[in-house]
Amino acid sequence: MEKTITYFESTGKENTQAVIDAAIKRAEELRIKQIVVSSTSGYTALELAKAANGKDLKIICVSYQYGIKEDGKWEMEFDTLKELQKIGVEVVIQSHLFSGIERAISNKLGGTSRIDVISNTLRSLFGQGFKVAVEITMMAADSGKIPVGPETEVIAIGGTGHGADVAVVIKPTHSHKFFDAQIREIIAMPRER
Repeated sequence: MEKTITYFESTGKENTQAVIDAAIKRAEELRIKQIVVSSTSGYTALELAKAANGKDLKIICVSYQYGIKEDGKWEMEFDTLKELQKIGVEVVIQSHLFSGIERAISNKLGGTSRIDVISNTLRSLFGQGFKVAVEITMMAADSGKIPVGPETEVIAIGGTGHGADVAVVIKPTHSHKFFDAQIREIIAMPRER
């Protein structure tokens, strides 16, 4: 099999539309029905949903939990959440897979956790958006929003900061089976991280 990978000169929001276009095209070629997208504000999920309108695709927006920046607060505006839900986007609100209690222990007592090693390895080798794409796939699987099985593939879209700059085809798994996940294809990613 031969296919094209889209590379960007740098990370960032300016790559969002190209990532979305490449992800939808590859989903159609592979007959993949689910695209998992990381979206804090809802911007990237809305852009993906607009581009996928009329196509046989299920969009799952994964956002992080309340309290990341301010106790009891969530970063996505309620109106944006309602708009996403109205157009059929499923929204997952969940703690980051690669942080949670392990990060709290490291922050309080020092040292590095095994989960930080995994997170930093993915980030160092492939970039923040790539790490996010892997992470959100398992978060969506753990929430029951995507199927998990030996032949199942989904597309995951992640980003660095704002917007999207990575898309991959991934065989999803639940977080407790992390090492069973497989990146099957890189659709798009930045060269510089």
